[in-house]
Amino acid sequence: MPGRPSASRRTVLRGAALTPVAGLALSACSGGGAGGGGPATPTAPVELGAESEIAKGGAKLYRDRNVVVSRADNGSLKAFSSICTHAGCAIDKLEGTTLTCPCHGSEFDATTGKVLHAPATVPLNELSVEARDGKIIAGPGA
Repeated sequence: MPGRPSASRRTVLRGAALTPVAGLALSACSGGGAGGGGPATPTAPVELGAESEIAKGGAKLYRDRNVVVSRADNGSLKAFSSICTHAGCAIDKLEGTTLTCPCHGSEFDATTGKVLHAPATVPLNELSVEARDGKIIAGPGA
């Protein structure tokens, strides 16, 4: 077209090379997140494991269910969705009672759901949880 500069070969190749990388970054931060195979939160009560798996003052991450459960010193249980509130990535790392999101490094307290380190600013979604017949059950109606 007259009057309009044409793109150089280098510009075209650079754009083509960056397109797949941009697509990967977007898919990692979408609702499913990195490593997220299950739903964001249970839509019905789910059995997570034995109540004895969680020591007082500790927590356990159930990656396949996107749930973290903690036990207070008084023995009470709390459960939270382990989907990061920043970009929807599935949190896959728990050290002590600190959850770390693999996408942007947000950190959360597994005992309260509160944000410990940005970029997330919203706490994790709390879920109903109870111990029934020695098993931990979490989700709506638990």
